[in-house]
Amino acid sequence: MNSLRLYPVLAFGVTAGIVGYALLSRKNKKPVEDVERERRAELTRGGRIIDGNVIDVLEMEDDKTLRQSILLVYTYDVAGVTYEASQDVTHLRQFIDLYSCRLGLPTSVKYDPHNPGDSIVISETWSGLRKPTIGAQRPVAESGTFV
Repeated sequence: MNSLRLYPVLAFGVTAGIVGYALLSRKNKKPVEDVERERRAELTRGGRIIDGNVIDVLEMEDDKTLRQSILLVYTYDVAGVTYEASQDVTHLRQFIDLYSCRLGLPTSVKYDPHNPGDSIVISETWSGLRKPTIGAQRPVAESGTFV
């Protein structure tokens, strides 16, 4: 059999493979916000809860896009390993009071048991942030003075 007759078939196969790969790689990609929302939902459904502490709340601005983002920085321990993580809570501002998040605020953290570095403190349907304790005020008497 003449090997020259196989070259057009081989060329057609390679071309079809390249075109197929190009078409499949151009499929619609999900926006970053949708991917993050799905990650939070998955951790809310199947994550384990552990105690942690809020370290800081950072307000950052991207120099290129001038988009402001708010990061909640926290730590937690899993199996003797201390993790320090941050969560972008820019789209979750309506669910939290950023001014009550302070250094050392105890919180609950949901993490992926297969990947303990993947964690959240708050999502659309769950919050691990605990309300800060406010000193108990004494009731005010009718005259306007404290009892």
